[in-house]
Amino acid sequence: MTSDRESSSRQPDRAEPGADVSRAALSLDVLVFYSPVESTEQVLAAVFAAGAGAIGDYTECAWFTVGTGQFRPGPGAAPAIGSVGALERLPEHRVEVTLPRASRRQVVAALRRAHPYEEPAFHIIEAAAPDLP
Repeated sequence: MTSDRESSSRQPDRAEPGADVSRAALSLDVLVFYSPVESTEQVLAAVFAAGAGAIGDYTECAWFTVGTGQFRPGPGAAPAIGSVGALERLPEHRVEVTLPRASRRQVVAALRRAHPYEEPAFHIIEAAAPDLP
């Protein structure tokens, strides 16, 4: 038995053991994007503001690592970095954040607005629902 105080302090979005929780409520995506190192913080701020990066009681959760990005802008491109026809290589972050599937459209729109590239590279992975009791 719990006291009124304990029951009122529970988080409403958390499942109690045996609770009937819809899988849609737990549906998560993982957004993976690539960003020039100097632009990562501004892009992260935008996707966080749009609803990405929350895990339980934690916000602004992300994982990233440095690698080398490569691209060659084609005819008709207006590259933010490099020039049309020239192969470009530069340090980039690979960034991963979770997001509620229902927020996918808003988070991707925020990524596109905040990212310095004309065509940001990203993909979305639909995460499997966790096993429920």
